[in-house]
Amino acid sequence: MRAPLSWLREYAALPAEVTGRELAARLIAAGLEVETVETSDITGPIVTGKVLTIEELTEFKKPIRWCTVDVGNAEPQNLICGARNFAVGDTVVVVMPGAVLPGGFAVGARKTYGKLSEGMICSLRELGVGDDHDGILILPEETGVGVDAIELLGLRDDVLDIAVTPDRGYALSIRGVAREAATAYGVAFTDPADVPLDGDEGAGESYPASIGDPSACDRFVLRRVRGFDPSRTSPLWMQARLHRAGMRPVSLAVDITNYLMLELGQPLHAFDAAKLTGPIVVRRAAAGEKLETLDHVTRTLDPNDVLITDASGPISMAGTMGGLNTEIDDASTDLVIEAAHFEAIGVAKMVRRHKLHSEASYRFARGVDRELPLRASLRAARLLAELGGAEIVPGVTHAEAPAETVTITIPVAHPSRVSGVEYPRETVVHRLEQVGCTVTGTDPITVVPAPWRPDLTDPNDLAEEVIRLEGFDRIPERAPRPSAGRGLTPVQRLRRRVGRILAATGHTEVLSYPFVSAKDWDALQLPADDARRTALRLANPLSEDEPLLRTTLLPNLFRTAVRNLGRGQADLAVFELGTVFRPEPNAGKVPAYGVDAAPTAEQLAAIEAALPHQPERVAVLLAGRAEPSGWWGGGRAHGWQDAVEAARLIVREAGAELRVVQDQHAPWHPGRCAALYVGGTLVGHAGELHPRVVAAYGLPARACALELELSRLDASHVPTSSHVSTYPVATQDVALIVAETVPAAEVESALREGAGELLESLRLFDVYTGDQAGAGNKSLAFALRFRAADRTLKSEEVTAARDAAVAEAASRTGAALRG
Repeated sequence: MRAPLSWLREYAALPAEVTGRELAARLIAAGLEVETVETSDITGPIVTGKVLTIEELTEFKKPIRWCTVDVGNAEPQNLICGARNFAVGDTVVVVMPGAVLPGGFAVGARKTYGKLSEGMICSLRELGVGDDHDGILILPEETGVGVDAIELLGLRDDVLDIAVTPDRGYALSIRGVAREAATAYGVAFTDPADVPLDGDEGAGESYPASIGDPSACDRFVLRRVRGFDPSRTSPLWMQARLHRAGMRPVSLAVDITNYLMLELGQPLHAFDAAKLTGPIVVRRAAAGEKLETLDHVTRTLDPNDVLITDASGPISMAGTMGGLNTEIDDASTDLVIEAAHFEAIGVAKMVRRHKLHSEASYRFARGVDRELPLRASLRAARLLAELGGAEIVPGVTHAEAPAETVTITIPVAHPSRVSGVEYPRETVVHRLEQVGCTVTGTDPITVVPAPWRPDLTDPNDLAEEVIRLEGFDRIPERAPRPSAGRGLTPVQRLRRRVGRILAATGHTEVLSYPFVSAKDWDALQLPADDARRTALRLANPLSEDEPLLRTTLLPNLFRTAVRNLGRGQADLAVFELGTVFRPEPNAGKVPAYGVDAAPTAEQLAAIEAALPHQPERVAVLLAGRAEPSGWWGGGRAHGWQDAVEAARLIVREAGAELRVVQDQHAPWHPGRCAALYVGGTLVGHAGELHPRVVAAYGLPARACALELELSRLDASHVPTSSHVSTYPVATQDVALIVAETVPAAEVESALREGAGELLESLRLFDVYTGDQAGAGNKSLAFALRFRAADRTLKSEEVTAARDAAVAEAASRTGAALRG
């Protein structure tokens, strides 16, 4: 909403020294979003003058005139001008040497076309009050000469550009912004809608009309004028205000409706009475109906569209755009002015359905004052009579459906409880009355919001009005005080610990949208019957290329890695924490319930049963080098071992031990894939990615990945520090010969189980295959650390524990000590 300061001053008695920027600061403090303030840089002298002589200079390629103009000085001004629309005796606007026009254009005396031009004669666009640049601005003859045109035309004005939020539709008018300005400065406000009615409601209908669907419209008003002169143009002051408010002047009748819409916030529409057929009815569209709107587009109407119709069918999309068949034109002399109160949601849906946005629909969709139609239509009729020579036809059509009055009961202390600032009852009542509310009662108080504030529906809305008008800066700043016994849930704590341990070990967290494409299933090499291919499709996806909810974190993690690679980041260790969506095989659609009451336990259960399973997962992608090369050596590339080690770190945060088993699972390499178990529960997979997957996503060769389901870990585990023993450690190394097919993890598990409680740690530090191990065998070397918490271990105890560990490994895996 663009609001010229001079227009606001007409209804808010602001101090003379208040500037646009100062007013903007006050409005911002009161909760309005003033984006910019445009200030005029025009300076004089700019005066009115009368054309005395015109000499046509014909020796140039385009018509040029050399004129003398009386500007009230002793000597007339000599001026060069290329326009043709003025004649001797016309009163024009003359910019004198030394003046500056909008945009910083300085005007001086200069020689051009062989003549000395002492300034210039101006058009509307050059003065910054219109778009017309085809001809010179001609003023009424009675204006006189030598008059200061800056004051006469209001050329120096500040314009506030306000971004109106959806809940503040009243601010889409000079009336609404002026009320806020008057409140901000504590000055008088004159309501432009406070127009005494003529009392002509009893004089009969101006044109027959009725409301066919009260759910679409609850007030419909028509007034009629005849004898309107369509050749008359809008006065300059109206054109200037429309231009500054961001609207283009069209014709007098249209400009009057637009002017009143900007001033009052009530959209109006003018029909050519000669083109109407029979009574007007406001109703919903019928199936198959069509309407050619003013933009020359024939639209097929939806049964939920709100229409204004006559005997011929639809003549207007209510509150949005009129029909072409009843448009006023250069021959229209008999006009019917329509003002109504349409249902906001119905208009908003119709606008989105047809992608047909207009200034009128923008206001109706945000809520319009229900009491305005009678007064706005009366002002329109009077302006048509005053400026267009029309005669107001006695009577008014006023169709009305009952509307429920909103009443809110609120404790006087409620704004104080919400803000933490003490507001006396007098302050609460005063502020609510300032925004138009009617307040009765002592405590609690009963509040009836003003008709221009449909956004005020509950006590918190009223509390916000008190708080913002008293000043948000009065609310004390203090840290929140959490209630005892609250905090992070076990699942949240586990998620944080996992994120921290991965970040601490060199991984970088990334975030991505949970949307994927069906093409990802083929790129991941998933089998045709893989459950991950069953995904939910979004009803309204952001992109048709990715319409599905993810069933795995890997595709988007791969795409993130590729974007980093494309920007020169070749060594990657990235991870993502998030949910995946796994639909239940027999789940139905999520039921829809009304919003008039909280859902029952049975309804909540039905919703839960229809929702997909949404487990929390973590995924890791590793590519490039794990350790950089340098003078110390050649570095090391990421391998499947790093993916498994990341899984160990994650599982350890849940207080569990990871068991690794060789597996085949897409999208991993069939010979380099590990299934990850905690106890007997499969929690994920890790390893090197399949070469076809690497090629499909453009990843580096031998990239590795991990995906693990956090929901299958014990989130209730609380990490505790282990006891630090003061007694010495005893280290034993064992080298075991096993078949090459035996996983090292199985040998490690057997050693750990056989060593007993004295074992503090176990680490595989060497793998050897060669002649000394024997054909088809490998040698695994482990370091075992033993320690007791209450004594120094004897060598016999350490040897017995080591031998027990070797015996268990021999029993379970066939291991033998290497000689």
